[in-house]
Amino acid sequence: MLYSTILAGGSGTRLWPLSRARAPKFLHPLTGTDRSLLQATVDRVGPLSPAANVYVVTGTAHAAAISAQLPEVPAANILAEPSPKDSCAAVSLACAVLASRDPDAVMAAFSADHLIGDQDRFVEVIEQAAAAAQDGYLTTVGIRPAHAEVRFGYLKLGEPLRGEARKVAEFKEKPSHEVAAGYLESGQYLWNAGIFVFAVRTFLAELARQRPALHAGIQQIAAAWDSADAGRVLAEVWPGLEKISVDYGVLEGAAAAGKVATVPADIPWTDVGDFDSLGESLPTDESGNLLIAPDAEVLARDVKDAVVVSTTDRVIAVVGLDDVVIVDTPDAMLVCARSRAQEVKLLVEELRMRGHDARL
Repeated sequence: MLYSTILAGGSGTRLWPLSRARAPKFLHPLTGTDRSLLQATVDRVGPLSPAANVYVVTGTAHAAAISAQLPEVPAANILAEPSPKDSCAAVSLACAVLASRDPDAVMAAFSADHLIGDQDRFVEVIEQAAAAAQDGYLTTVGIRPAHAEVRFGYLKLGEPLRGEARKVAEFKEKPSHEVAAGYLESGQYLWNAGIFVFAVRTFLAELARQRPALHAGIQQIAAAWDSADAGRVLAEVWPGLEKISVDYGVLEGAAAAGKVATVPADIPWTDVGDFDSLGESLPTDESGNLLIAPDAEVLARDVKDAVVVSTTDRVIAVVGLDDVVIVDTPDAMLVCARSRAQEVKLLVEELRMRGHDARL
């Protein structure tokens, strides 16, 4: 039986002012439908895991909103972190709690902010990854790189395993642009899609080998999770946990020990990191414009390849602009070039320094 865990963390600062600390990007309908990114992720894993086998790891501040969006997911399966500790703690918490409930569980971990196409092929890839997980590998989904990208991890393909799975000869997280360009030219590397499948026992054993202090803390929290002492233990132990990504914390070292596999996936995949990537992922009009403005009226004259997002009912008029991002919310507006969309996070940092926390 496959369990699916959805990691719903982070504030999505590159998608400000739409994404805020109180309403992160995964709660917004950025899928081309009225379903939020989070809901679309649950829909996607439906053929793999019934709602009773779906877990969500999120921050305490977002647990109620997630429960409201996912009424079919049991409340006991929504695991709330008191503070952000990056993905290693989140994945480890889900594994340890799940292991206490089903020691033989195989778990797939997904990010809540991905857009993925070709549903049938997606299911087939995850099923093959689950088979590799049952063979004892920590398995990731690999995507053929389209360009030299420094935001992703890279997987060097090794020897063939069962089905389409391949052993990972090297796992390199976020290389420099020069190194990434070399990987791309070699044709031997895949992007790490941030989708992991493993037996919970296998992952926890590897966590104990590489991060014994983090493993001990997580085990202490999980042992109390379904008891009356859960809140006290979480409050005492969680603040002292190491803050590190699962890629750096476990996967790189596991790959060096020959314990990581990948299933190459020829499927449309996008990590919705900023408004430019959103514009590359969703259907556009005949001029290449993406409009997500259900209540606003957008007038665009001589405009190409623009991304226009609105949560208001105002009229938005745009004339003679190409490759621009316009985001209109009740208390803030963003206008920037699409090529500089990643710099939005720097604006968020400046707003915080100026004391505008209420708008973040």
